[in-house]
Amino acid sequence: MGALLATAVLSAIMAFSDNLIFFLVVRFFAGIASAFVLVFMATIVFERLAQAGRSQLHAVHFGGVGVGIAASSLLIGALTLLESSWRAGWLWSGGLSAVGLLAVLLLVDRGPTQMRRPVAEGMLPRAPAMARIILAYGLFGFGYIVTATFLVAIVRQGEAGPLFEAVVWLVTGLAGIPLVWLWNKAAQRWGRTNAFAAACMVEAIGVLASVTLGSHVGPLIGGVLLGGTFIAVTAVGLQIARDIAVEAPRRALSLMTAAFGLGQIIGPVVAGLIADRTGTFTAPSIMAAVALILSAFIARKRG
Repeated sequence: MGALLATAVLSAIMAFSDNLIFFLVVRFFAGIASAFVLVFMATIVFERLAQAGRSQLHAVHFGGVGVGIAASSLLIGALTLLESSWRAGWLWSGGLSAVGLLAVLLLVDRGPTQMRRPVAEGMLPRAPAMARIILAYGLFGFGYIVTATFLVAIVRQGEAGPLFEAVVWLVTGLAGIPLVWLWNKAAQRWGRTNAFAAACMVEAIGVLASVTLGSHVGPLIGGVLLGGTFIAVTAVGLQIARDIAVEAPRRALSLMTAAFGLGQIIGPVVAGLIADRTGTFTAPSIMAAVALILSAFIARKRG
């Protein structure tokens, strides 16, 4: 709950200064808060669903990411029409996050629960499969975040207008809601590592489409393929790690999240530097697509 509250407060605080150092510090702590939310929420949801024998409902939990993206795009679109300032966007984002926190407060831990003494987890398995999925997950974080960060900038560079920016982000979120469920079905049929790899390959196509096709068509296809894959890859990757580290699921999720976060830090920095040098996002997007393809091959490697 504390991490969710911190996320809402830190979003709203962004409206109170335009200082770059202030932005960096606030977003750093917001990233820490979101990492806590991801690890603990995933652990809680995975355990509860496993106990209930309903593991197939993982997709419902992660589909919430798509709902959040779609809701934020509608919010920004409305603020654009109202010609509101950038500060209003952060304040309303904090308010929207607070609504999500309220929903969790109303829904969490309903009904009786069994009181159990906390049990210390075992060590992570020293298995090649564990190392591979952590590396693949880090590369995925590097690859997906380039388009996730710069998709709006790509649209803006094409001078399609601020409302179209919101539309592209809207289709990104809407694509994620049903497709995370379909990828979950694919994981059940093909195996999780195969589904992880396939989704990374599809996402690589979207990353390239965002910069190689027309100013409207490219970003729309890129948005659909981004939203339709990255949420699923995030979910399936965590499930793979949890399957490997049965005796240490929280340790596995924490290490996966750290690798993912490291990729998300490095990706925009490197891509931004290349974009500044070249004047376009084509080269950074090619680099991101290569990282996603590498992630797919590493995840599927045997032995």
